[in-house]
Amino acid sequence: MTPSPHRDRALKLALIAIMSATLEAGKLALAFIPNVEIVTLLCGVYGYVFGFYGIIATYIFVALETLIWGVNTWVITYLIHWGCVALVFMLLGKAKIKNRLILTATAVALTASFGVLSSLIDTGLLTGFWNNFWKRFAIIYTRGFAFYIVEIVCNLLLFLIVFRPLVNRLDKILPDKFKTHL
Repeated sequence: MTPSPHRDRALKLALIAIMSATLEAGKLALAFIPNVEIVTLLCGVYGYVFGFYGIIATYIFVALETLIWGVNTWVITYLIHWGCVALVFMLLGKAKIKNRLILTATAVALTASFGVLSSLIDTGLLTGFWNNFWKRFAIIYTRGFAFYIVEIVCNLLLFLIVFRPLVNRLDKILPDKFKTHL
């Protein structure tokens, strides 16, 4: 008996819904600790294991965040940053990169780019692109530097310790048709 294409679509939709929900639940669960977050790890794992489905789940997460918190410049940052995290890890999964240090270095670089990206967007959209742009950018960026360091250290540890076991667990429990990195 061959599986129904409707059943496969329903399973994929359920998988995307679960990924989106865990992204939101993970973010909300850690929201009381400034810049300690699990979203980068989950976007990375979902992009790595589920490819395009992980990217879709990431954008649903951003939509949920917008419904909860409203619209501001951070929405642009989230759309670019979280989508890039899922996309980069999807490409790493397709390339079968398994080296823990490469995966962790990639996550750390992406995390460091978050502060730069959000500061660029906030500087440009909130204060405009006229005189002293880079001076204003430097002020906004350095104002959040302590938060960026916490976020970078958090993701350094998470990716070193948890990324590989999560990927391995998903490999064991899910059918191959849902995985893109194998």
